[in-house]
Amino acid sequence: MSFSALISQFKRLCLPSVISAHRHISTDPNLFFRATPCLMAEPLKKKKKMDPAVVRAREERKKKRLEKQIRRLEKNTRQLKPIQECEVPLNLLDEKQARQRGISHSAELLEKRVLLEKRWANFKREQVLTDLQTIDRLLFCQQKALDELRNESEELYQEAIQFDFHLIPFTSVGPVETPAIENYDVPDGEYQDVSKKWT
Repeated sequence: MSFSALISQFKRLCLPSVISAHRHISTDPNLFFRATPCLMAEPLKKKKKMDPAVVRAREERKKKRLEKQIRRLEKNTRQLKPIQECEVPLNLLDEKQARQRGISHSAELLEKRVLLEKRWANFKREQVLTDLQTIDRLLFCQQKALDELRNESEELYQEAIQFDFHLIPFTSVGPVETPAIENYDVPDGEYQDVSKKWT
């Protein structure tokens, strides 16, 4: 079958370049394909008439349920998850009275301890300030000496700022991580999850 004969057979199935909205009135046997738009519609559902009192009661129940959930969340906002490591054992709580010592100190001894703590705090504050001033003075002198050395010779300056391994010796032997074992069959371990679920 030739190509022209094939075209003549499918002549009625071709689409025109422009199809007008109305069907052509013509004696031409070529009717072409016509497609209507897909609307995807369905008949509207009939709305059921409901009693206004029933609708109001349903909205009130929904509102009360939401308010109850909000109150529950607000009550649990300040409640933290308990940490088992920080909980005091019950036997120690039971022995609290037996473990407490009924010792009472005089007012003079308490005042003496308070004054001693204040003197200690002042001493430590002055010690820290002295240390900070000493460190600042040393760093300033060091930077000044390096600047002077850089003005004299750049090579000596570069040598001076290098890290000195003689003052801080450091040696490490061996790999930092254990190498993997070849052809090692890793067993599938079984465990039981005993962690508590908090909501």
